[in-house]
Amino acid sequence: MQVGVRKAKILYDGERAGILEETDHGYTFTYDREYLTKANAQPISLTMPLQEAPYHRTTFFPFFDGLIPEGWLLSLTMKNWKLDARDRMGLLLVSCRDCIGAVSVEAL
Repeated sequence: MQVGVRKAKILYDGERAGILEETDHGYTFTYDREYLTKANAQPISLTMPLQEAPYHRTTFFPFFDGLIPEGWLLSLTMKNWKLDARDRMGLLLVSCRDCIGAVSVEAL
């Protein structure tokens, strides 16, 4: 039985590139079909090349984990949002709306 699903819209240079989902069974990232048809479509990561098939993992994707702040900023984020350091999806959703670089995250 699935307790809950959290979803995030993943943007690349402001365009919707795909959806990241967290379920009781792990994590799935799926590129948006419309994004894949664009001539200028770029992969969000070298470890996640453009493809129609979803990416699945039982643990958090290392690429998305790398977007989460570290050090004092992580501590501040956990304190202000009352999140546990193990809640990687929660941390991604609250702290990666305006990341450095081309990729950003919006909660759905």
